[in-house]
Amino acid sequence: MEFSSILFYVFGFCFVASSAMLVIARNTLKAAMLLILSFFSVASLWLLLEAEFLAITLILVYVGAVMVLFLFVIKMLNIDQSTIRAKFTTYLPLGIFVSLVVIAQIALVLSAGQFDLENVEEPARHIAGYSNITELATDLYTTYVYPFELAAVLLLIAIIAAITLVHRKDSRSKKQNISEQVSVQASERVRLASISSTKSKEPK
Repeated sequence: MEFSSILFYVFGFCFVASSAMLVIARNTLKAAMLLILSFFSVASLWLLLEAEFLAITLILVYVGAVMVLFLFVIKMLNIDQSTIRAKFTTYLPLGIFVSLVVIAQIALVLSAGQFDLENVEEPARHIAGYSNITELATDLYTTYVYPFELAAVLLLIAIIAAITLVHRKDSRSKKQNISEQVSVQASERVRLASISSTKSKEPK
């Protein structure tokens, strides 16, 4: 058995095991960490298939950005574990039924014969200097340059619209006036009060 085949089975086992543990995990933080492990396993499989761009995008976008946001939200919400256990027990029969249906559908598709090793060809191996990212960038900035620029403009409009909605004028909002804060005098902010000290008689 080749070394690449051994790596494929190792990463495939890590992906399946982490996915299964993710579904049955009752702790939200552990589930998020298992999801990160699943993402890394899939990225490793894509590297074996010479899909470097997809692997790097999966790690940078999902593991580096989305999962950090998930962990932040989980820690901020402070979810009650007893509530999670109650919901897990309530929806367990439905989850088992849906899982059996999905497994049956996958078995029917795989048993059709069109996904056998004889029908599915192995991905072609490229030379050592081949770069998948270079080929993708060449097609993106030559053949599909106009759709790419149109998508960039649409995203820019969406960003501007979101910022405008957040910073729209509101009578209840309080804003800083930097010039007034810098030019403030102590006499305008501090008021000295003269209070006479009197000793009150303590009750017997």
